[in-house]
Amino acid sequence: MEKLVKHSLPKLSYEYKDLEPYIDAQTVELHYSKHHQGYVDGLNKAEESLAKARETGDFTSVKHLKREIAFHGSGHTLHTLYWANMCSSKNAKGTPSGDLLKAIESRFGSFDVFKKEFSAATAVVEGSGWGLLVYVNGVLEILTIEKHQNITQIGAVPLLTCDVWEHAYYLKYQNRRAEYITNWFNVVNWDDVEARFAKALKN
Repeated sequence: MEKLVKHSLPKLSYEYKDLEPYIDAQTVELHYSKHHQGYVDGLNKAEESLAKARETGDFTSVKHLKREIAFHGSGHTLHTLYWANMCSSKNAKGTPSGDLLKAIESRFGSFDVFKKEFSAATAVVEGSGWGLLVYVNGVLEILTIEKHQNITQIGAVPLLTCDVWEHAYYLKYQNRRAEYITNWFNVVNWDDVEARFAKALKN
């Protein structure tokens, strides 16, 4: 059987409590160690099953396995970006700078307008999903994702993502998703987003 690379949780660059008071430690711990871990486990299991199918030549379950890989793989990828996009509230600088800020101002008019559009679009994602800032076709775009295994924009490079599945905020904010998004901006790691944008520009 083919040798598989096991997926694992990314190491956080901060402690669970470091996102407080904006995101509580209990939510971060459950989100990271239970929900994200579930995606990792599901992805590993599905890839192992597909490898066995390749070995035996029995692809009767391939439709199910491809869906499982898409669902868990997308969840793992987006959560990994989500954690990296945040930092301790003490270290968050509040706004981007440099080329990213210039690109945001050029595309949206101002950083404040970008925040309003991003927040408004993310707040109204139906059910559970994500709000993303991406770089595609030479410009910045705001995308919303409702079923992360199905919706994509080919060629888009994700720079910033906000998780609005209820498990990301419900312990502290209950149904107040918009309040969570507003406060989430206080822990955005703009240095990370800027580095991703710089890499996207080079590629």
